[in-house]
Amino acid sequence: MPHSDEDKKRAITRLRRIRGQAEALERSIADGSECGPVLQQLAAMRGAVNGLMADVLEGHLRESFGHADCEVASLNDPAHARAHEAIDEVASLVRSYLK
Repeated sequence: MPHSDEDKKRAITRLRRIRGQAEALERSIADGSECGPVLQQLAAMRGAVNGLMADVLEGHLRESFGHADCEVASLNDPAHARAHEAIDEVASLVRSYLK
């Protein structure tokens, strides 16, 4: 769940874009559009939802395991740095999987 005001605003903006895509898709289907453009809209919506999911999951990982509000001094701790690297790796893997 996005916690900072900036993250919430970004998530809401993405959700509004997804809602707009869904409304456009509904109109396309109601108008009897060809399958190709409908499939393209569906793929765009899937990408948008997957991107939002990846952002929320990465935020959750950082909040739960990465101590997102950690002090600069703790970043010099090798164990802490390894934890952040592991979170970066998992977030990258999730993003590549969702593409």
